[in-house]
Amino acid sequence: MKVNVHAVNFTVDRKLVSYVQGRLDKLDKYYDKVVFSDVFFKVDNNNLKQNKIAEIKINVPGDEFVVKKQCKSFEEAVELAADSMERLLMKRKQKIRAHS
Repeated sequence: MKVNVHAVNFTVDRKLVSYVQGRLDKLDKYYDKVVFSDVFFKVDNNNLKQNKIAEIKINVPGDEFVVKKQCKSFEEAVELAADSMERLLMKRKQKIRAHS
């Protein structure tokens, strides 16, 4: 799967990019028709400790899914967002099977 990583107002290190790529590659086993995905990283300027935001946008034929999570670290946010995305993709696959 093609993963585009975007960071808003900072640069992302290679470790985080490879972590995101590896984690999102696991989504292929839930739904294999993913066209591409975009991951956006943002840092919220509030005083809370949970100020790292990861937003995953996955494009599938005929639809687009977006999941946004805010945590203490980008890795944790990606993990939670990917878990939510797994559930969305499984629902989509079951829905398509029901209509076939």
